[in-house]
Amino acid sequence: MDEGAGRRLDGWSWAIFFVRWVLGLIFFMAGWWKTFELTPAGHVRKFFLPFANTWIPLWLLWAIGVTIPIVELLAGGLMCLGLRVRAAGIALGFILIVVAYGHLLDDPLFDTTHHIFPRLVLLTFVLAAPAERDLLSLDAWWRRRGGRGSRGNIAS
Repeated sequence: MDEGAGRRLDGWSWAIFFVRWVLGLIFFMAGWWKTFELTPAGHVRKFFLPFANTWIPLWLLWAIGVTIPIVELLAGGLMCLGLRVRAAGIALGFILIVVAYGHLLDDPLFDTTHHIFPRLVLLTFVLAAPAERDLLSLDAWWRRRGGRGSRGNIAS
């Protein structure tokens, strides 16, 4: 395939773009609300301190609880822009693990199909999709300008 053919916007390019934006908006808007309206401390009080009577130390509840809103905000924004997609996706994946564990710690039969699983499906699609087909992203723009591929390693 010639270089020009590889840069055409096809179904893959549009699919990745739309899924990346929907996933990014879900996390970005949640992060915005938790950071600027609820506040990170309010996030801890509302969603993490109810677990103070479990095995999890209070300092860890606070550390994770104040970090999640900011990570959601930043990683969601990066996902929308298509910048550092792999790193943003990995961060969001860890948030989904924390959320899943918290819900399942509270209720071992928690139904993950409405809150966690749809986000995980979108995230899996974005991370598994070929980076070279994600043409409508800042990562692709950076690659075209001669920069390193931003999905090439975890730190990117």
